[in-house]
Amino acid sequence: MKMPTHIVAVGGIIENNEGFILLVKTHHGGWVFPGGQVEVGENLIDALKKEIKEESGIDVEVSNLLNVSSNTSIYKWYDNVTDVPTKVILDFICYPISGELTTSEETSEVRWVEKSKVLDLITAPAIRSRYQKYLDFNGRVHYMEYATKPQFDLKLNQTI
Repeated sequence: MKMPTHIVAVGGIIENNEGFILLVKTHHGGWVFPGGQVEVGENLIDALKKEIKEESGIDVEVSNLLNVSSNTSIYKWYDNVTDVPTKVILDFICYPISGELTTSEETSEVRWVEKSKVLDLITAPAIRSRYQKYLDFNGRVHYMEYATKPQFDLKLNQTI
């Protein structure tokens, strides 16, 4: 039996006391909330805190699991050679505890955005859908399955 290969990733929607959401602008994906792949040997919470700090300069407290997504697309990486496998993505609600906004090798801009204006900046349909789960959050976790290539296709959307 061949073992399956998936990317496990985490995302953090960080809201400050003034009701602003932390967004980062990536070189390839435009505006997104911070996050990234979980490395071998990392737990989800440590990976999320590390990714947020690296991409934005902000330290966070991780609060609630918000959303679990399956991106079932398999497509070519930016090099047009490497296959990107399917992904399992876990999004968490977070709160800032310290740090100063700063960019990184992965981000060209970092800013706090009014909660009502976030969707004006995020253009990727998958990221928009994941952020909408935050706006609609009622304490229950959501699950989505979607494909991002060749175009965005929401296949399953439910509360669990």
